Formats: sequence, C-alpha cells, structure tokens
Amino acid sequence: METGQGVVVCQLRGKLKKGRATSDIAALGDRVVLTVSADGSGAIESVEERRQAIVRLDPRPQGEYRQILLANADQAVFVFACANPNPKLRMLDRFLVIAEKQKVPAVVIANKIDLVDNPRETFSLYASLGYRVIYTSTKTRAGLDELKSQLQNKVSALAGPSGVGKSSLLNEIQDGLGLAVNEISSAMNKGRHTTATRQMFALDGGGYAADTPGWKSLALWDTSAEEMDAYFPELRDLVPHCQFSDCSHKHEPGCAVLAALKNGTIHPERYDSYLRLRAGQE
Repeated sequence: METGQGVVVCQLRGKLKKGRATSDIAALGDRVVLTVSADGSGAIESVEERRQAIVRLDPRPQGEYRQILLANADQAVFVFACANPNPKLRMLDRFLVIAEKQKVPAVVIANKIDLVDNPRETFSLYASLGYRVIYTSTKTRAGLDELKSQLQNKVSALAGPSGVGKSSLLNEIQDGLGLAVNEISSAMNKGRHTTATRQMFALDGGGYAADTPGWKSLALWDTSAEEMDAYFPELRDLVPHCQFSDCSHKHEPGCAVLAALKNGTIHPERYDSYLRLRAGQE
C-alpha cells in the first residue's frame, strides 16, 4: 500500500476477518486506516464505506462472492484504436453496458487518429449517446492535454484491447506511467496467482490511474434479458412507450424501439449489440 511515507506492506486486522466474507474486505481503491509498526510493516485497522465499486460476481457453492476490481472509481476510461488494430465496437458496447450496470461514468478514447481520415465517422455515435469521446494521437499529440485533464483528480479504471496504444498514451501524459501499467498488465495475464500485483498509480497533479484488465472477462450472467435495454441509453427512454410491458424489441407490434430503428434514430450496429448481449452472446 502506497502512503505518504512510501510503500507499506499491510495485513488485515483479525477483527476485520470475522464471519463469512461475501466480498473482498479491502480492495484496490479503498480508503483505509492503518498503523505502521517499528519494523515498517503495516496493519489495516478499518476500511471506509465504499461509495461505489466495480464488481465481478463469483458464484460459489457457499453463496455468491463479490470480487472488487476497483473501489471508489470516478470513471471508466476505455481506450480503442481507430486502426491498427481496427476498433472492436462490440467489445466497446459490452464495456459500456457493464459500466452502465455498475453505475460508473464512462469515457471513450479513440486513439491513433493519425491513421484514418475521419475518426469521428466511427466514434461520433458514442458522443451522440452522451459519452465523452476524446480523440488522441501520440504522433501528432492531438487530444493529450484533454486526456490528461480528464484524468486529473479522479480515480480512473483503464481498460481496452491489446495494441491500442494505451501505454504510449500514458507515457506521453506522464513519464514512465504507461510502462509501469504495462508491466502490471503483463503480469496479470501470466497466471491465476498474479492478482496480488494489481496496482493503482498516482498521477502528477492529483488523481489515480488503475489498470483493470478484467473488464473483458466480467460476466453478465447475472443480468436478465429483460433488463438489458436499461443499459443502452438510446433504448431505455423508449421502453415505456412500447405497447407491451414485456416487449423484447424484436418483433412485437407497437414496439417503440423497432420504430426508432426503422426511422434511423437507433444505429443498427448498436441494436445488433443489444440483441447479442440480450441473448448472452459476445
């Protein structure tokens, strides 16, 4: 644990571990009270109540367990490339649904804009849905000041597919930050015993960046098909206007969603993402 006195290795006090745990007692992003012994070791005395958490639900024989990927996150920052690799928009849609479900404001970073003629052709859709989209390039330095400002004084969960230039972006806004995050991401992908290496990095001028590679594997098994439309901003305000309260938005007469799809208010690719996620597909 990083403190004003440097890094302190801490253990939980026994009083915090009494009873059957249904969630991580202390997790990355938690605010805690600790004491430091003469030998430099630390003990976590108490954990402040979380105002929010990015959660992975783990069904166990003895009951559901909530694994905390990041506590007290102010935003989720999803980095995707305009090209090389081509943007995986269904993955982005899935990430955004998870962010909506977990009540974490989402920001989309469209990186490598120097490789395409019109990056807004692909990503402006997300801005029209109310998500902030920042267009960046490490070669031209476009958008770097905006990205840095977006991260300042916030706890940010970073995620995105490999090869999109996340580490390069972070190195540009703070020397060595991207390299440090990349080392953690590499360790996370090497085996099941590496989760203890997950770290959060302090930003110059205030705020923290946490690499959270678990977004891709976050399950939506606990999300019913009927509630999926609530996590698509362009659908949820239409649902009350459907003729049937249990409308699946696939074939029913009087469906407000299908009407919006027909008149072009809803993008067909987003509608397809909705159908796939509703059906439990990637």
